[in-house]
Amino acid sequence: MPRFPHLTRTKGLTGPKQHTALTSAAALAVLAVGTPVAYATLGVDAPSASQSATSAGAARGKAYIETRLLFGTERPDGGPDVTDRQFLAFIDEEVTPRFPNGLTIQDGRGQWRDSHGVIERERSYELTLLYPASEARVRDVQIERIRNAYEKAFAQDSVARIEERTTADF
Repeated sequence: MPRFPHLTRTKGLTGPKQHTALTSAAALAVLAVGTPVAYATLGVDAPSASQSATSAGAARGKAYIETRLLFGTERPDGGPDVTDRQFLAFIDEEVTPRFPNGLTIQDGRGQWRDSHGVIERERSYELTLLYPASEARVRDVQIERIRNAYEKAFAQDSVARIEERTTADF
């Protein structure tokens, strides 16, 4: 007698359709049998359907955009590196007026290929800005002004920009 008598070949069902039907039915059987065992092994009660739905619906936070800007400190023209004092003055003058609700600055070490093909390694700063997704259009213009101002003030080839949609709860 076959191990799964309900999974016998259906008349006229051949090839990939038969394989898909068998695979789907086998996967469901494994999930149905395996779930209570897994929770029993962990020593916890299996969640009920209503508990799972409640957890999924309880997502916290509102839609935000996280923008990270990466600022190098070496000047391609051979001038002196950007100092901490200069960078913080730049933040005070160019960034804080546009993002007064807060920001985060981290020190870093960066590596990238410059416009002449040379791999540069330098001390860098990572600036993180977090703002409501509804403000994305206005903030985009402000962020581009910050990037352009830094490139001009410190003779930089570029300021990298990384963005991600996220949720935030304060």
